[in-house]
Amino acid sequence: MLNSKRDEPVRYGGQAVMEGVMMRGRSMYAMAVRRPDGEIEMVEKTFSPASKKYPILKLPIIRGVAAFVESLATGIKTMTKSAEIAVGDLSEEEPNSKFEKFLTDKFGEKLNGYIMNAGVVIAFVIAIGLFMLLPAWIGSFITPLIGGNSSLTGIFEGLIRVAIFVGYIFLISRSKDIRRVFAYHGAEHKTINCFEAGAELTSENVAAHSRFHKRCGTSFLLVVMLISMLVFLLVRTDNVLLRFGSRIALLPVIAGLAYEISVKWAGRRDNALVRAVIFPGMCLQRLTTAEPDEKQIETAVAALAAVLEKEQPERIET
Repeated sequence: MLNSKRDEPVRYGGQAVMEGVMMRGRSMYAMAVRRPDGEIEMVEKTFSPASKKYPILKLPIIRGVAAFVESLATGIKTMTKSAEIAVGDLSEEEPNSKFEKFLTDKFGEKLNGYIMNAGVVIAFVIAIGLFMLLPAWIGSFITPLIGGNSSLTGIFEGLIRVAIFVGYIFLISRSKDIRRVFAYHGAEHKTINCFEAGAELTSENVAAHSRFHKRCGTSFLLVVMLISMLVFLLVRTDNVLLRFGSRIALLPVIAGLAYEISVKWAGRRDNALVRAVIFPGMCLQRLTTAEPDEKQIETAVAALAAVLEKEQPERIET
């Protein structure tokens, strides 16, 4: 039986993956994924944060960038692996075309990984263009309409960026497949909330907790959008190419600032000011999470339990 009462704050996090949940601890992560036969398959991996090897990565702002990069890398790996598990063994299927047969013969079992990585790169480029460059481009048309006031342009650009981001989340949330991922996202949050409340990690207890969590990655991205609005007020240029370059160049700084606010500050406090700051992100989670079913909760609990068994065995009751 799992006992999550703690003498000191221990913060775990995770993410929803294809038909499962990944939970990350101090030095390992565990992923639980539902196979096509309905059974849960576990994947566990230890890691050493880059900040242990390079102390400079522990400095404010810089640590946020490092955490974001590490989280992104882990997220890509776990999402790729979860897709392989959730879909099952496709090795016996014949390629549909000569080109597919060529790729299969050339790359073998690594083909799916290459395809997934290529998709991630393309998605990242599209995200930069959609959420950073497109609002800056639209803002260049607004500037003449407001008398060339670059400060107001920055505000309008930020509002456009937030609108595009929320609109994008709303559109993909209409997909049935994405809704399943969002339900696992809700299961992840419920499990973390149950653990942090000191309750026993049973399906019944987890189900009773909120599917919203203030350290959510979606909330972090919204904070990035809002902070970018303030930062770009200080970057004044009428040249569209320079505006594009500044948006990309300052993205790590903005991510670092967002980390300090949403994770290091708000994530460790609970007062009226914190609740006001995280309120927009909590509202957005109404789109990015869904109420999970019992099997989805069971999957999330299995992932967190695997981490606790390795990192906090004294808290596992027998």
